[in-house]
Amino acid sequence: MKKIVAILPVVITLACFAAAFYVYPLLPERVASHWNAAGEVNGYMSKFWGAFLMPIMAFGMLGLFWLVPKIDPRRRNIQEFFGTFQLFIACVFLFFAYIYALTLWWNLGGRFNLTVFMVPALAALFYMMGELVAKARPNWFIGIRTPWTLENETVWSKTHALGGRLYKFCALVTLLSLLVPQVAIWVLLISIIGVSLFLVMYSYLEFQRQENSRS
Repeated sequence: MKKIVAILPVVITLACFAAAFYVYPLLPERVASHWNAAGEVNGYMSKFWGAFLMPIMAFGMLGLFWLVPKIDPRRRNIQEFFGTFQLFIACVFLFFAYIYALTLWWNLGGRFNLTVFMVPALAALFYMMGELVAKARPNWFIGIRTPWTLENETVWSKTHALGGRLYKFCALVTLLSLLVPQVAIWVLLISIIGVSLFLVMYSYLEFQRQENSRS
């Protein structure tokens, strides 16, 4: 299972490139590339970038995710949750491949409400982010990196334990928002931004509490 998770991003990247070469002759000259909250197209790009932007981005992410655990000064800590990190990476690649497939489907003639299809995938991704955050140990690249979590391991642990639960809660709220598809994407954005800002403030307040308890 671990080997499958480790090689899955590479397989997905190669599959995206194969799909790009296959569909390129079939795509229109202007490819729909952006949708508003109502699921209506409001942005286009050229045929080449419509086909190849996502595979190129995936290739770049492969390099980034390979590099991070090797250059982090606290890479030993990353090894403690490396399995969860690899699983999260695999989920990120699955998410982007899914969005890429939806985009190609639309541009090849399919018609559907993109928001309704995309929101469940975002919910699953944020649930996995909650898993990663909950297990992350102090490092410079992964997790809720504020001056206060990086300075104090107790603050890091408490902030990430709370963050893991809150991001999973965001995933549940995101799924429930599909009951009113018109506002689903806004519910997602507001909940994620709200939780992220709250965690920054929480880390600061917890750091101050830790400092005051020592004095």
